[in-house]
Parts: sequence; structure tokens; C-alpha cells
Amino acid sequence: MQREADSFDIDEAIRRLREVVRSLPPAALFQLAEEGFRTPFEVLVACIVSVRTRDEVTVPVARRLFARARTPESLAQLTEPELGVLLRPATFAETKARNLVAIAERLRDESERQRLCDETFLLALPGIGPKCAHLVLGIACGIPRIAVDIHVHRITNRWGYVRTRTPEQTLRELERKLPKAYWVEINRLLVPFGKHVCTGTLPRCSQCVLADLCRRVGVTRHR
Repeated sequence: MQREADSFDIDEAIRRLREVVRSLPPAALFQLAEEGFRTPFEVLVACIVSVRTRDEVTVPVARRLFARARTPESLAQLTEPELGVLLRPATFAETKARNLVAIAERLRDESERQRLCDETFLLALPGIGPKCAHLVLGIACGIPRIAVDIHVHRITNRWGYVRTRTPEQTLRELERKLPKAYWVEINRLLVPFGKHVCTGTLPRCSQCVLADLCRRVGVTRHR
């Protein structure tokens, strides 16, 4: 079984995916970064907004928030109720507002702000898990990290490239075998691909450019 997984041509898969995603809406944090919101603080804030929230909601909410506050100092001047209004209709707006205020207050200290490219520091902030920490490090800090969300977890298992049961296990396995050159890019590619082609239910296998590479692990019905 391991020999089969190792035979998956990840280089060819990445090459084809780069072409496919050109015509798809980009993943929210990468889109916002392209629009200029790419400091560690901005990526951190955008990722908090994105948790359990669709990209179609995340992007306009983040833009509206950044129109009011793009730095810890300016965000710390907003009250939790004000932030809650700005964050809607993102999910858990009140909880996210509380976490953002706490983070902004802490980062008003310049020495603390300088630690935003430190993974241990990021993971100690309220509301920040490995996915958000790794997106900040990869997008804003230029430090290769793999951000595993539901799309990365589902698709790499469906390919047969990894054989894992949880996103945490997928992260460890991808860190072991995925070429480091793809560590940041894998999330940028698989989020739009997973939303529009390799979907959770009824994936579009008949239209997929990876059909000859993919083992369709766990796929019982497809289009």
C-alpha cells in the first residue's frame, strides 16, 4: 500500500493544478494578499475571519474590517461590539471580535509584534490553530509551512498520496513526503480545486485533469 502512495506523481499533479486554478476563484487569504493585505498582522486577522466561514463571505468582511483598521493600534481602538458588527456575517463574530481585541492589545507592543513570524508565539494567541499559524508564516513571512484544511486533507487522501484519518495526521505525513517547494502552494491550489472540482460530495471526476493520476479513494459516486 505504501508503494502505491509513493508512486503518485505529485510534481505532475501540481503542474496541472496550477493551470486549472487560473480559471477558479482564488482562496480567500491568497486573494487578499494579492490585493495588498499581506503583512503578518493582516494575514492573521483575515485567517481569524475565515474560520468556519466561506471565502465568499471572508473576503468582503476582511476588506470592510481593513478599511477601518489595518494595524494593531487601529484595531485596538475598536470596541468588541463595533468589531462584532464589522465581522458579520462571518461565523462566531462575537468570539472572533473578543479574540481580535485581545490580540491587537498584545501586539501594540512593538517587541511582541516582531514575534508574528514565530510559530510558537502565533499558536499561543487566542483563536489561532496550526492552519492559521502556517498561513501567516507561509504567506506573510516567507517561511515554508503546510496549511491543512478540509480540502487539503480530503484531496490528498482521495489521491492516495497520503492515508490518514485526521487533518493533524495529514499535516505530519505531508511534512514527511511533500517537497518543500510545494508546502505553501498546496493550500492555494487545493482550496479552489476542492470547492469547484474535487468536491466533498459528487466530485467532478469526469472533468478532472487529474483523473488518470487519482485513485479516487473513498469515492463511491461522482459526476
